[in-house]
Amino acid sequence: MSMDRTAAFVGLGAMGMGMARSLLAGGFSVTAYDVNAAATASFVEAGGQAASSPAQAAQGRVLLLIVVATAAQAEAVLFGEKGAAPALAAGATVALHSTVGPEAMQAIGTRLGALGLRLLDAPISGGAAKAALGELTIMASGEAAAFAAADDAFEAMAERVYRLGEGIGVASTVKMVNQLLAGVHIAAAAEAMALGVRAGADPQVLYDVIGNAAGSSWMFQNRVPHMLDGDYTPLSAVEIFVKDLGIVLDEGRQQRFPLPIAAAAHQQFLAAAAAGFGREDDSAVVKVYEQLAGIDVSRKGFKPPD
Repeated sequence: MSMDRTAAFVGLGAMGMGMARSLLAGGFSVTAYDVNAAATASFVEAGGQAASSPAQAAQGRVLLLIVVATAAQAEAVLFGEKGAAPALAAGATVALHSTVGPEAMQAIGTRLGALGLRLLDAPISGGAAKAALGELTIMASGEAAAFAAADDAFEAMAERVYRLGEGIGVASTVKMVNQLLAGVHIAAAAEAMALGVRAGADPQVLYDVIGNAAGSSWMFQNRVPHMLDGDYTPLSAVEIFVKDLGIVLDEGRQQRFPLPIAAAAHQQFLAAAAAGFGREDDSAVVKVYEQLAGIDVSRKGFKPPD
């Protein structure tokens, strides 16, 4: 347990905002930075403090939490112009919550170690709703001292914390496997719903029945309502799974391990992005099937067969 209840935070997106606010609710003093000024202003209204750069947010802090989309963004936050790493206190801990490949996480850990800083490989799962409630799942690996520095913050943000050992990259490997399953399940749910509607089944009936049958999944139950509502406000965007399944396939190539199902799902997300849906909710992958089949999976758009 750390006695220090201060934290620096970078990345106030759909997940990061809920996490940063959970820290506030847990009694932390949080200084945050985001490229989106409106997000930063919203965080200040919630009781947080704003910074004009990652370096300013991290100045003298012993704990920095980062929630950005890619490894390149994480590297820019830490080591770019006005980067956070040089501004942190000696021996500080960085908890990187982004979904990145294991090798990318290890490379970041090596660079931080050269500066006398610790890294927690700490990807997250649970979505924006769980983040807002402080009920995320965190899978983390790193040194015991890094866990000690972050334990109180993790308690404020998460319902479950899986401590996966000291090896940087271990937690990212586990998250990669999770994303393989998540992406496949979303694409499969979209394909199944579209097939059913094309064959004349009522989409609401499909959801009600399959949601209570053996073919259901967490993603089916969570994402199909977006399709039924025709509401693709991004909670997790199509582009996220273009990236995450890309990480999965990259690892498969390195391991000389075939991933035909993940590859097929990746192609469907790529098709959705190519069609202009990349910034929409990941459930918008169903629009690929809708366009191909001339159907509408939403409740309002469904037309029963004659």
